[in-house]
Amino acid sequence: MDLRSLNEAARITDPIERARALDQLMKSDQMLTEQAAQYKRHAIAEARSRGMTLEQIAVRLGVTPGRIAQVSKGPAARAPEPMAVKAPRILVQRALPTDPATRGSVSLFLVEAERQGIEATREMLYIGLEPVPEHVAACLRVEPGTEHVARRKLMKANGVPVRIATSFFRADLFGQTRMAQAEFVRPTLQAALEDLGYRFGHAEETLTARYATQFEAETLELDPQDRIVVQVLRASYSAEGTPVHILETICAASRHVFPIGQVAGHDEF
Repeated sequence: MDLRSLNEAARITDPIERARALDQLMKSDQMLTEQAAQYKRHAIAEARSRGMTLEQIAVRLGVTPGRIAQVSKGPAARAPEPMAVKAPRILVQRALPTDPATRGSVSLFLVEAERQGIEATREMLYIGLEPVPEHVAACLRVEPGTEHVARRKLMKANGVPVRIATSFFRADLFGQTRMAQAEFVRPTLQAALEDLGYRFGHAEETLTARYATQFEAETLELDPQDRIVVQVLRASYSAEGTPVHILETICAASRHVFPIGQVAGHDEF
Protein backbone atom coordinates (compact mmCIF):
# COMPACT_ATOMS: atom_id res chain seq x y z
CA MET A 1 0.00 0.00 0.00
CA ASP A 2 1.17 3.56 -0.58
CA LEU A 3 1.10 6.32 2.04
CA ARG A 4 -1.44 8.39 0.11
CA SER A 5 -3.98 5.54 0.01
CA LEU A 6 -3.43 4.89 3.71
CA ASN A 7 -3.96 8.55 4.62
CA GLU A 8 -7.09 8.79 2.48
CA ALA A 9 -8.56 5.69 4.13
CA ALA A 10 -7.70 7.02 7.59
CA ARG A 11 -9.65 10.22 6.87
CA ILE A 12 -12.94 8.45 6.01
CA THR A 13 -15.55 9.86 8.40
CA ASP A 14 -17.75 6.78 8.73
CA PRO A 15 -15.87 4.40 11.07
CA ILE A 16 -17.24 1.24 9.44
CA GLU A 17 -16.35 2.41 5.94
CA ARG A 18 -12.94 3.47 7.29
CA ALA A 19 -12.38 -0.01 8.75
CA ARG A 20 -13.45 -1.65 5.50
CA ALA A 21 -11.10 0.53 3.45
CA LEU A 22 -8.18 -0.17 5.78
CA ASP A 23 -8.95 -3.89 5.73
CA GLN A 24 -8.90 -3.88 1.94
CA LEU A 25 -5.57 -2.05 1.92
CA MET A 26 -4.09 -4.65 4.24
CA LYS A 27 -5.40 -7.50 2.12
CA SER A 28 -3.97 -5.95 -1.06
CA ASP A 29 -0.65 -5.38 0.69
CA GLN A 30 -0.59 -9.00 1.88
CA MET A 31 -1.19 -10.27 -1.67
CA LEU A 32 1.72 -8.20 -2.98
CA THR A 33 3.93 -9.38 -0.11
CA GLU A 34 3.18 -13.03 -0.87
CA GLN A 35 3.87 -12.49 -4.57
CA ALA A 36 7.15 -10.71 -3.78
CA ALA A 37 8.19 -13.59 -1.50
CA GLN A 38 7.56 -16.05 -4.33
CA TYR A 39 9.68 -13.99 -6.71
CA LYS A 40 12.43 -13.79 -4.07
CA ARG A 41 12.47 -17.57 -3.61
CA HIS A 42 12.83 -18.00 -7.34
CA ALA A 43 15.68 -15.45 -7.47
CA ILE A 44 17.57 -17.33 -4.77
CA ALA A 45 16.94 -20.66 -6.51
CA GLU A 46 18.24 -19.17 -9.77
CA ALA A 47 21.38 -17.93 -7.99
CA ARG A 48 21.93 -21.41 -6.53
CA SER A 49 21.50 -22.96 -9.98
CA ARG A 50 24.32 -20.70 -11.19
CA GLY A 51 26.66 -22.17 -8.62
CA MET A 52 26.41 -19.69 -5.76
CA THR A 53 26.46 -21.08 -2.22
CA LEU A 54 24.13 -20.05 0.59
CA GLU A 55 27.03 -18.23 2.21
CA GLN A 56 27.78 -16.23 -0.94
CA ILE A 57 24.13 -15.27 -1.39
CA ALA A 58 23.89 -14.31 2.29
CA VAL A 59 26.92 -12.02 2.01
CA ARG A 60 25.47 -10.29 -1.07
CA LEU A 61 22.10 -9.74 0.66
CA GLY A 62 23.56 -8.85 4.07
CA VAL A 63 21.80 -11.61 6.00
CA THR A 64 22.78 -14.92 7.56
CA PRO A 65 22.99 -18.20 5.59
CA GLY A 66 20.28 -19.56 7.87
CA ARG A 67 17.93 -16.79 6.77
CA ILE A 68 18.59 -17.61 3.10
CA ALA A 69 17.85 -21.27 3.78
CA GLN A 70 14.59 -20.28 5.46
CA VAL A 71 13.53 -18.01 2.57
CA SER A 72 14.38 -20.74 0.07
CA LYS A 73 11.75 -23.06 1.52
CA GLY A 74 8.61 -23.27 -0.56
CA PRO A 75 7.79 -23.80 -4.25
CA ALA A 76 10.53 -22.16 -6.32
CA ALA A 77 11.35 -24.84 -8.87
CA ARG A 78 10.00 -22.70 -11.68
CA ALA A 79 9.61 -19.02 -12.19
CA PRO A 80 6.26 -17.67 -10.97
CA GLU A 81 3.98 -16.27 -13.59
CA PRO A 82 3.68 -12.47 -13.53
CA MET A 83 0.51 -11.23 -11.89
CA ALA A 84 -2.08 -11.13 -14.60
CA VAL A 85 -3.63 -7.79 -15.45
CA LYS A 86 -7.11 -8.50 -16.72
CA ALA A 87 -8.59 -6.31 -19.39
CA PRO A 88 -11.98 -4.90 -18.41
CA ARG A 89 -14.84 -7.06 -19.59
CA ILE A 90 -16.72 -3.99 -20.74
CA LEU A 91 -16.12 -0.27 -21.12
CA VAL A 92 -19.07 2.09 -20.86
CA GLN A 93 -19.21 5.89 -20.80
CA ARG A 94 -20.44 8.14 -18.00
CA ALA A 95 -20.50 11.74 -19.23
CA LEU A 96 -19.48 14.55 -16.89
CA PRO A 97 -21.31 16.78 -16.41
CA THR A 98 -24.53 15.04 -17.37
CA ASP A 99 -26.12 16.24 -20.59
CA PRO A 100 -29.51 17.76 -19.61
CA ALA A 101 -31.35 16.01 -22.43
CA THR A 102 -29.93 12.67 -21.31
CA ARG A 103 -30.68 13.40 -17.67
CA GLY A 104 -34.33 14.04 -18.52
CA SER A 105 -34.75 10.80 -20.48
CA VAL A 106 -36.28 7.55 -19.26
CA SER A 107 -32.82 6.46 -18.06
CA LEU A 108 -29.43 8.14 -18.29
CA PHE A 109 -27.72 4.76 -18.39
CA LEU A 110 -29.96 3.19 -21.02
CA VAL A 111 -29.63 6.19 -23.35
CA GLU A 112 -25.84 6.50 -23.01
CA ALA A 113 -25.32 2.76 -23.51
CA GLU A 114 -27.59 2.66 -26.57
CA ARG A 115 -25.52 5.42 -28.20
CA GLN A 116 -22.45 3.24 -27.72
CA GLY A 117 -24.05 0.12 -29.19
CA ILE A 118 -24.10 -1.62 -25.80
CA GLU A 119 -26.94 -3.84 -24.63
CA ALA A 120 -28.00 -2.23 -21.37
CA THR A 121 -30.27 -3.61 -18.65
CA ARG A 122 -31.17 -2.46 -15.17
CA GLU A 123 -32.77 -4.15 -12.21
CA MET A 124 -34.16 -2.77 -8.97
CA LEU A 125 -32.27 -3.96 -5.91
CA TYR A 126 -34.09 -2.09 -3.16
CA ILE A 127 -36.83 0.47 -2.55
CA GLY A 128 -37.63 1.61 0.97
CA LEU A 129 -36.44 3.54 3.98
CA GLU A 130 -32.82 3.22 5.09
CA PRO A 131 -30.35 5.25 7.18
CA VAL A 132 -28.49 7.71 4.97
CA PRO A 133 -24.68 7.98 5.19
CA GLU A 134 -23.04 11.24 6.22
CA HIS A 135 -22.19 12.49 2.71
CA VAL A 136 -25.78 11.97 1.55
CA ALA A 137 -27.24 13.46 4.73
CA ALA A 138 -25.27 16.65 4.14
CA CYS A 139 -26.87 17.02 0.69
CA LEU A 140 -30.37 16.23 2.00
CA ARG A 141 -29.79 18.60 4.97
CA VAL A 142 -30.78 15.96 7.49
CA GLU A 143 -29.04 14.18 10.35
CA PRO A 144 -26.74 11.26 9.35
CA GLY A 145 -28.26 7.88 10.09
CA THR A 146 -31.88 9.03 9.87
CA GLU A 147 -34.10 6.99 7.57
CA HIS A 148 -35.11 8.35 4.19
CA VAL A 149 -36.37 6.92 0.91
CA ALA A 150 -33.76 4.98 -1.09
CA ARG A 151 -34.15 3.52 -4.58
CA ARG A 152 -31.18 1.32 -5.56
CA LYS A 153 -30.64 -0.13 -9.05
CA LEU A 154 -27.98 -2.32 -10.63
CA MET A 155 -26.91 -1.46 -14.18
CA LYS A 156 -25.47 -4.07 -16.55
CA ALA A 157 -23.75 -3.57 -19.90
CA ASN A 158 -23.70 -6.64 -22.18
CA GLY A 159 -24.58 -8.67 -19.11
CA VAL A 160 -21.69 -7.29 -17.01
CA PRO A 161 -22.53 -5.32 -13.83
CA VAL A 162 -21.01 -1.86 -14.16
CA ARG A 163 -22.89 0.52 -11.84
CA ILE A 164 -24.95 0.71 -8.68
CA ALA A 165 -27.18 3.80 -8.67
CA THR A 166 -29.06 4.86 -5.54
CA SER A 167 -31.53 7.74 -5.47
CA PHE A 168 -32.18 9.31 -2.07
CA PHE A 169 -35.26 11.41 -1.20
CA ARG A 170 -36.27 13.04 2.04
CA ALA A 171 -38.95 10.97 3.74
CA ASP A 172 -40.86 14.03 4.93
CA LEU A 173 -41.21 15.26 1.35
CA PHE A 174 -41.47 12.06 -0.68
CA GLY A 175 -42.42 9.25 1.72
CA GLN A 176 -46.02 9.19 0.49
CA THR A 177 -45.30 9.70 -3.22
CA ARG A 178 -44.41 7.48 -6.18
CA MET A 179 -40.74 7.77 -5.12
CA ALA A 180 -41.47 5.33 -2.30
CA GLN A 181 -43.45 2.83 -4.38
CA ALA A 182 -41.91 -0.54 -5.26
CA GLU A 183 -41.63 -0.04 -9.02
CA PHE A 184 -39.82 2.04 -11.63
CA VAL A 185 -41.11 5.62 -11.77
CA ARG A 186 -42.81 6.17 -15.11
CA PRO A 187 -42.72 7.83 -17.54
CA THR A 188 -39.58 9.39 -16.03
CA LEU A 189 -38.33 10.46 -12.64
CA GLN A 190 -38.02 14.02 -13.89
CA ALA A 191 -41.67 14.10 -14.96
CA ALA A 192 -42.78 12.72 -11.61
CA LEU A 193 -40.88 15.43 -9.73
CA GLU A 194 -42.38 18.14 -11.92
CA ASP A 195 -45.85 16.69 -11.32
CA LEU A 196 -45.19 17.23 -7.61
CA GLY A 197 -44.53 20.90 -8.30
CA TYR A 198 -40.73 20.96 -8.21
CA ARG A 199 -38.80 22.96 -10.78
CA PHE A 200 -35.09 22.39 -11.27
CA GLY A 201 -32.81 25.03 -9.80
CA HIS A 202 -29.22 23.75 -9.76
CA ALA A 203 -27.15 20.62 -9.21
CA GLU A 204 -23.70 19.78 -7.88
CA GLU A 205 -21.68 16.72 -8.94
CA THR A 206 -18.68 15.46 -6.98
CA LEU A 207 -16.41 12.52 -7.81
CA THR A 208 -14.57 10.30 -5.33
CA ALA A 209 -12.27 7.39 -6.18
CA ARG A 210 -12.09 4.80 -3.41
CA TYR A 211 -12.06 1.11 -2.57
CA ALA A 212 -15.37 -0.67 -2.97
CA THR A 213 -17.28 -1.80 0.08
CA GLN A 214 -17.92 -5.52 0.44
CA PHE A 215 -21.47 -5.10 -0.87
CA GLU A 216 -20.29 -3.06 -3.87
CA ALA A 217 -17.49 -5.50 -4.71
CA GLU A 218 -19.83 -8.50 -4.58
CA THR A 219 -22.65 -6.80 -6.50
CA LEU A 220 -20.33 -5.50 -9.23
CA GLU A 221 -18.40 -8.82 -9.28
CA LEU A 222 -15.04 -7.09 -8.82
CA ASP A 223 -11.81 -9.06 -8.65
CA PRO A 224 -9.75 -8.68 -5.43
CA GLN A 225 -7.05 -6.78 -7.38
CA ASP A 226 -9.64 -4.56 -9.08
CA ARG A 227 -11.76 -3.08 -6.30
CA ILE A 228 -11.49 0.62 -7.15
CA VAL A 229 -14.78 2.40 -7.79
CA VAL A 230 -15.65 5.96 -8.79
CA GLN A 231 -18.45 7.46 -6.73
CA VAL A 232 -20.41 10.15 -8.57
CA LEU A 233 -22.60 12.09 -6.15
CA ARG A 234 -25.14 14.40 -7.79
CA ALA A 235 -27.21 16.65 -5.54
CA SER A 236 -30.15 18.34 -7.28
CA TYR A 237 -32.09 21.24 -5.78
CA SER A 238 -35.32 22.96 -6.77
CA ALA A 239 -35.58 26.56 -7.83
CA GLU A 240 -36.42 27.37 -4.18
CA GLY A 241 -33.30 25.54 -2.94
CA THR A 242 -35.07 22.42 -1.64
CA PRO A 243 -32.94 19.24 -1.81
CA VAL A 244 -35.05 17.16 -4.20
CA HIS A 245 -32.94 14.28 -5.52
CA ILE A 246 -29.57 12.96 -4.37
CA LEU A 247 -28.14 10.36 -6.75
CA GLU A 248 -25.13 8.29 -5.73
CA THR A 249 -23.69 6.27 -8.63
CA ILE A 250 -20.98 3.71 -7.90
CA CYS A 251 -19.05 2.95 -11.10
CA ALA A 252 -16.62 0.04 -11.48
CA ALA A 253 -13.56 2.12 -12.34
CA SER A 254 -11.97 -0.29 -14.82
CA ARG A 255 -15.24 -0.61 -16.77
CA HIS A 256 -15.82 3.10 -17.35
CA VAL A 257 -14.53 6.10 -19.22
CA PHE A 258 -15.68 9.58 -18.19
CA PRO A 259 -15.99 12.01 -21.14
CA ILE A 260 -15.76 15.59 -19.88
CA GLY A 261 -18.10 18.10 -21.52
CA GLN A 262 -16.89 21.61 -22.33
CA VAL A 263 -18.69 24.87 -23.00
CA ALA A 264 -19.28 25.06 -26.78
CA GLY A 265 -16.50 26.96 -28.52
CA HIS A 266 -14.23 27.03 -25.47
CA ASP A 267 -12.52 23.64 -25.56
CA GLU A 268 -8.71 23.63 -25.32
CA PHE A 269 -5.85 21.16 -25.15
